[in-house]
Amino acid sequence: MRAPRIAILGFAIECNRFAPISTREDFLARAILPGDLLIAEARKSAPAMTPEIPAFVRRMDTLRPWTPAPILFANAESGGPVDHGFFVEILERFRQDLTAALPLDGVYICEHGAAITTEEDDPDGAVFALVREIVGPDVPIVATIDLHSNVSERMVAAVDALISYRRNPHTDMADRGADAAAALAELLDGVKTAVAHVRLPICPPPTVLLTAPGAGPYADLIAAAEATAAADPRLLNISIVGGFAYGDTPKNGLTVLATTRGDAALARRTAAGLAAYAWRERARFIPRLTPFDEAVALAKATGEQRGRPPVLLADVADNPGGGGRGNTVFLLRALLDAGARNVLLGVLTDPELAAEAHSLGEGVAFAARFNRAEQATYSEPFEAQATILRLSDGKGVGRRGQLAGCAFDLGPSVALAIDGIVLIVITHRHQCHEPAFFELFGLNIGAARTVVLKSRGHFRAAFDEFFTPEQIVEVDAPGLTSPLLSRFDFKKLPRPVVPLDRIDDWTPNVRLLQGGAR
Repeated sequence: MRAPRIAILGFAIECNRFAPISTREDFLARAILPGDLLIAEARKSAPAMTPEIPAFVRRMDTLRPWTPAPILFANAESGGPVDHGFFVEILERFRQDLTAALPLDGVYICEHGAAITTEEDDPDGAVFALVREIVGPDVPIVATIDLHSNVSERMVAAVDALISYRRNPHTDMADRGADAAAALAELLDGVKTAVAHVRLPICPPPTVLLTAPGAGPYADLIAAAEATAAADPRLLNISIVGGFAYGDTPKNGLTVLATTRGDAALARRTAAGLAAYAWRERARFIPRLTPFDEAVALAKATGEQRGRPPVLLADVADNPGGGGRGNTVFLLRALLDAGARNVLLGVLTDPELAAEAHSLGEGVAFAARFNRAEQATYSEPFEAQATILRLSDGKGVGRRGQLAGCAFDLGPSVALAIDGIVLIVITHRHQCHEPAFFELFGLNIGAARTVVLKSRGHFRAAFDEFFTPEQIVEVDAPGLTSPLLSRFDFKKLPRPVVPLDRIDDWTPNVRLLQGGAR
């Protein structure tokens, strides 16, 4: 019996409508892996890619003989809308290489799910639809997506199973890749799915989508979904997709997906029940941040009073993981003005500053000029006297949390000392959710009194060895990823929507796909 040929591909980026355009260079800085290079990278011990594909490959290897047909995986740090011309190139590459790979027995798509381009509001749906068009109606397709995906009807209609992350921070990416392999194996054996999905008029800010027990309404919703799935073997998967508000698309909205092993009534009933539960909790999807001046005062007091526990200030409004530029200086400037001491701040993206530091060398004091070449909103210039403590090529392997075991490349990087603050400046934009970003420079995170991170929440899975949830402060600062959605000029977001609007009545519209029908 011939081993099934399984194609692997993906276009993974989370796009913020209000951020500068994402280009080919942004993808080259992270990963563009064609053909055999994709599968070779996936089989490395520390792959330079998101964990889903390596986990999918490992699980398939244990389930049955199979033949990988790697197509292309393109991945970039979250940013603005993708240059449409580049996306068209990727789409055409998918078309050519998938066609050349025929006949195929199955397809795995590793997508983020919240992409937009300069001309297209649903490029993820375009990828899914293209794959279905090429392989035909009978070839099973399974896709994984981020829980910050914006799910369209076109995405759901094109695949047999759509599996989203269930953990935020995303410590389960590998688990979901393995789930995709298990689901595809069932489909190859003849299982037909029934998929019900419903989108709610709720666009939760990212800070209210944490999933640790007791963390909030989304955590409770995920727990309810997992309990439901565990209680009924007819359920193949339940995904509660929180969405990404900054995408500003017509498909925005918290989405419930219930996938069964052929039971349409159960799929519909499950999706409707969980949607009703989410709707009852809608008032809880409102963020609560610490005022800017209060956070700065806390950092100053923490540095002066040794009896106080250390604090972590999360600069959630400038999170590169949500499209922020990772370069705003509001907190840096305020902490310097306040005279805060024993502060670690990371990571600040400034390629020009990092390059200048590398040209000068360690131990040199100089006038550090921030954002000299950046024109994005909130990327204000700033200058301060700094000393170059240590230089690095920015390459390493993640130690904990989302990046554990994964190779990363921050580009030429530097640790600078400015009065009582040590900050890390990098070349390749990246959110700071990995202790190794500081440890590359020999810095002791545990000895700092205040740590400032440009990250929305993924740091919680890695910095928990240093800070309890009670020591973490989410700061209300300016930025492209502020959780206060009223600060954005949305154009395409469905309205009315919680938390921007009050909605008293809503009736769910549950859509159903049965038996693989498309």
